[in-house]
Amino acid sequence: MIQKKRLIRRLGYLLGGAFLGAAILLLLLTFVCPDVFYMITDWKSSLTAASASSGKKDGAGAVRSSDIEVDIVELSPETQLTSDSGWELTLINREHPLPADYVPSSLVDCGYGCTVDARIADNLQQMLLDAKSQGMELTVVSGYRSYDRQVELFSDGIVERISGGLTPEDAYRETVRSVTLPGASEHEAGIAVDITAASYPVLEESQADTPEQQWLMSHCYEYGFILRYPKGTEAITGITYEPWHYRYVGDAAAKIHSLGITLEEYLEQD
Repeated sequence: MIQKKRLIRRLGYLLGGAFLGAAILLLLLTFVCPDVFYMITDWKSSLTAASASSGKKDGAGAVRSSDIEVDIVELSPETQLTSDSGWELTLINREHPLPADYVPSSLVDCGYGCTVDARIADNLQQMLLDAKSQGMELTVVSGYRSYDRQVELFSDGIVERISGGLTPEDAYRETVRSVTLPGASEHEAGIAVDITAASYPVLEESQADTPEQQWLMSHCYEYGFILRYPKGTEAITGITYEPWHYRYVGDAAAKIHSLGITLEEYLEQD
């Protein structure tokens, strides 16, 4: 009975501490730096203008959590991964976000506790099998992620950086460089995967030094994949170097690989 009371008391302390921490953070964001809630407004304006100029219909969406509010402009669902032709080259980023309610029409288990769009599953499995035959032990650490899950990751990124001593504004700016805005992640389309060496399942730049990652970088194009965010391309992609994030682009992978360019640059050529 005494142990039970102690356990209940400890749980009470934990819950109370968590509530107090959340309240302090909310007060900080609301009164000390209220504009952190709306830092995306400028982007929203530019997205609306860009979409209007390209003749696409826009809608306004909002992502809310207990800590932040992020506004995302949604493109018409008809413009996103609905065509049987060219779906693999759909550009998904801050300027071309997916609708908040987008879910791949067919998700399949690719192992490792992850799912992907069924259209990339065979190529992904073949790549992993061939890598294994070459002595490479790989693991898929992330496949399809829902819009709501991306909201959680983005919010957690901001809170973690504020806890580390950054101001809310700086925490937001740092987070958006490495955690994709909700709606703008290729993982939400199910056509991108994070792959690491099985012996080193860490999402850090040092991942690039593993034999497994070196093999992937050299051979992924043979299976229709590209390293989506290469080193030194942040000004183009808006995302920091990620030597683990692979995106399926189909037959275009060979040309993108040979030219050493990003998907954005490839699409600009056409």
